[in-house]
Amino acid sequence: MSREVVDSYRITEEGFDVGVKITGGKGQIKIYEIVHAEIPPATQALLDSIKQELIGRVHITAEEILDPKIIVSLKKRFKENAKSLIEKKLPGIEPKILNNLVMILLKEMLGLGDLEIFLSDPNLEEIVVTSANEPIRVFHKKFGWLSTNIIPENEVQIRDHFNTIARRVGRQITTLNPLLDAHLLTGDRANAVLYPISSKGNTLTIRMFARDPWTVTDFIKNKTCSSYVFALIWFVMQYEGNILISGGTGSGKTSFLNICMPFIPPNHRIVSIEDTRELMLPEFLYWCPLTTRLPNPEGKGEITMLDLLINSLRMRPDRIILGEMRKKDQAEVLFEAMHTGHSVYATVHADSVISTIQRLTNPPIEVPPNLLCAVNLNVVMFRNRKFNIRRIYQLGEFLSTEEEGESKVKGNIIYRWNPGSDKLVPHQKSIRLFEELSRHTGLNQIEMNEDIAKKEKILNWMVAKNIRDLDSVGKVFNAYYLDTEELLSLVQKNGSPEELMKLGNK
Repeated sequence: MSREVVDSYRITEEGFDVGVKITGGKGQIKIYEIVHAEIPPATQALLDSIKQELIGRVHITAEEILDPKIIVSLKKRFKENAKSLIEKKLPGIEPKILNNLVMILLKEMLGLGDLEIFLSDPNLEEIVVTSANEPIRVFHKKFGWLSTNIIPENEVQIRDHFNTIARRVGRQITTLNPLLDAHLLTGDRANAVLYPISSKGNTLTIRMFARDPWTVTDFIKNKTCSSYVFALIWFVMQYEGNILISGGTGSGKTSFLNICMPFIPPNHRIVSIEDTRELMLPEFLYWCPLTTRLPNPEGKGEITMLDLLINSLRMRPDRIILGEMRKKDQAEVLFEAMHTGHSVYATVHADSVISTIQRLTNPPIEVPPNLLCAVNLNVVMFRNRKFNIRRIYQLGEFLSTEEEGESKVKGNIIYRWNPGSDKLVPHQKSIRLFEELSRHTGLNQIEMNEDIAKKEKILNWMVAKNIRDLDSVGKVFNAYYLDTEELLSLVQKNGSPEELMKLGNK
């Protein structure tokens, strides 16, 4: 049975020019197919010969392998030498064919083979190698999990990939240490498990770092959240409210946290703390990103989230971002930071406002209930796996109560997702949020509503003009804080993105 082509595009990132087809019609499983010309045996023999000559020509030191800055210049040197050798052996070769042969040599000698092609596809979120007996699988942003037409040659090739990744972070993966958690030069996170711990074969999972990150415009367009609720969150963040983002695995907590960061004024110092560098903020923000470090093979040199969290308080931050709150000691420091006047934003695994309270007040986190009232807003994310959509499920606040002389916390849901209309709808009136914001800002309820309405108008204009890339979105918020009235005037007259660029460059 012939396979229907559902979608097709070309990968042109990182010097590649490779076709991709998603095939599979009605009643067929969809497959991700890389389309590239077969290499004739004579050409392959020529490439093998060139590989040997390149080894002699391009001398690589240990420092070059380990230093991410040097490896960029190493790749450039490698490309120049490879081009020179190919042109010498095949005079008059077409530029396109020359480039393809150079990229084949580069991915095989300095990269991760065919995995480099997957890593250059911005439509992918995850790449999984289970063993040499199964095709590589990928998670596609549009189609979800897909099998591919690429199968590793053998287990030795997969293990070579493990060693390449490990060397670049100064670590080893061995029979005694069969697990590896590391970062690629691209920022992607790689996790490797050796056979027989992974009983099917050597297993590699790569979570890809977003090349084109989501922005607030995307989330409004795809109905993850309404422009009004984003305007409310913007207002809370502008005036230094504390926000916790809850949700299950893959619900979009970190993505939501990331798109809200441009709401912060540009003169506020931001310190972010993550296990894996996932946040991407616009240039105008005053941002210092920190990441944890695993111990070396001797068990030394580990830098934990708690280490960074305690250290961040000595860096005079206005805003602290914690990638994920998991342990009691992290939570204690984080809530202490809230109570000492720092604005804090963090994610936590919980699927409702009520379960967020339960997760925070019970082991392993176990925060005293009275501390939870430092949180101004709790955003709960939800992923509908049937339709592969992500939504804000609840927007709520924490209320302090006393039962039988004991301090308790209960949740108040202000907005909730209505599955019938696929919209966020009002649920209960806020009890704490606006009262505390009024006390903090000196604005009354009418003035706060007017401010939120202005923000909503700006967000709707961004959607209408499709201002969605990270730098352009950053320019909008920068312009807002530099000259609010001028930006509102531009929005009022339905100005163009080009006029925004002029405004942002003043």
